[in-house]
Amino acid sequence: MGIPSFTLRGFKSPREAVEAALGDLEREVMQIFWQRGEMSVREIHAVFGDERAAYTTLMTTLNRLHHKGLLERRKEGKAFFYAPRVSRSEFTQGVARDVIDGLLGQTNGETQPVLACIVDVVGERDGAMLDELERLLQEKRRKLKRSE
Repeated sequence: MGIPSFTLRGFKSPREAVEAALGDLEREVMQIFWQRGEMSVREIHAVFGDERAAYTTLMTTLNRLHHKGLLERRKEGKAFFYAPRVSRSEFTQGVARDVIDGLLGQTNGETQPVLACIVDVVGERDGAMLDELERLLQEKRRKLKRSE
C-alpha cells in the first residue's frame, strides 16, 4: 500500500505555483512568445484578434511580463518589441526550484524523507528517469569536486 497524497496548507503544487506567478492571459502570451520569438504589441494582437484581447490589455500584459523579468523589450521608433528573456524550460526549472526549495525549507533540517520521496516518485514514474537522476547526481558531484 502506497503513501496517500495530501494537499498541504501553505504549499503549492507546481501547477498552482505557475498559476500564482502568471495569470491566464500571461501564460497564453508566454506560450506564443516561446513558439514565435520576438514580436511587437501589434503582432501579438493580430495573433489574439480583437475578440480575445484588446490591444491595450495586451500592452499592459506585455509590460507586466517585462517587469516580472520574463520578457525583454526594445524600442524601435514608436513601437516596443518584446522577446522571451527565459526559455520555457528555464521558466519551468525556476518554478520547480522554488517549489523544491520551499518544500526543503519546511523540513527543519530533515531532508532525507523529502529526498527519499523524490527518488520514490521518480522511480515509480519511469526507471529511465531514475537512471537520469543518478547520472545528474554523479555529474553534480564531479562539478563540486572540481570547484573545491
